Amino acid sequence: MAPLIRHVRRVWPAGGAWTPLAFVAWPAFNVAHGTMRMEHAAFVVLILTLGYATPRSKALFIGLVPFAILALVYDSMRYVQYAGISASDVHTCDLRELDARLFPGKGTLHDYLQAHATNAIDRAAAVPYGTFLYVSLGLAVWLYAKDYDALLRFGWTFLIVNLAGFVTYHLYPAAPPWYVHRHGCAVDLAAHASEGPNLARVDAWLGVRYFAGFYGRSSDVFGAMPSLHVSYPLLNIVFGWRHWAWRGRSLAVGFFAAMCFSAVYLDHHWVVDVLMGVLYTIVVERSVTWLWLRPRQPVVAEVRCEESEEYARGAE
Repeated sequence: MAPLIRHVRRVWPAGGAWTPLAFVAWPAFNVAHGTMRMEHAAFVVLILTLGYATPRSKALFIGLVPFAILALVYDSMRYVQYAGISASDVHTCDLRELDARLFPGKGTLHDYLQAHATNAIDRAAAVPYGTFLYVSLGLAVWLYAKDYDALLRFGWTFLIVNLAGFVTYHLYPAAPPWYVHRHGCAVDLAAHASEGPNLARVDAWLGVRYFAGFYGRSSDVFGAMPSLHVSYPLLNIVFGWRHWAWRGRSLAVGFFAAMCFSAVYLDHHWVVDVLMGVLYTIVVERSVTWLWLRPRQPVVAEVRCEESEEYARGAE
């Protein structure tokens, strides 16, 4: 026991060694209530490994804390699935009508895309939808090695964008296109989340219920507005742009464009959801960056003032 304590003190010399243990509380709660899943066990192993292995892994743990908080919040939202939501609050066909106004003609863009869906496009659109979270986590680890301050801003911006989206899901519950196509304008609060018909075909092709497992377990059936799917690749562009050459920037922009198309094509989001996702991301990122850098500005200004005074005295 004594060697373990000494090791922890070496990793956390300034205190705060309890921090990783705080994230074990939620998996422990699930164990106590018989709702433990493999993801909870993997989460605990990852948290404890990063938090206590070495000082460098501890630094990565600290950089990834916002992502860990988000994981716990997302997993716990099933207990507040219908908080503040009633059938009269849910927006369904009004969003469809709004999309129809954006694209004058017969029906909506979704109607056109669903009428012209193919297996090839299904599979291509499934790529950003199946990898977006891993790409963002990969960028976070990459920023850990390249720009630690950018990693911290990226993580907290990522968390706040998601929290803003989660709050909106309850203040402005909105049914996704697949729900309207399946249930019409009627609101059924007992409806289950779905991966949608396109991704269901991809699962059948893969022979694995990947998308059904990922999206079918969501507690936000009426969480279409805003689209957080487009927020992730947009944040990747914002925080990775200055570090990439033209190839990296092209890939990032292409991934964002593919996600915007996929969100609509796969019947998960209305066009207005995508636009609001972009707006939420820009507003939160600009706000976090301003608040993050604001405390440093007076210090920089004071240093510059002192430098000017020294220069003036030297000139005399």
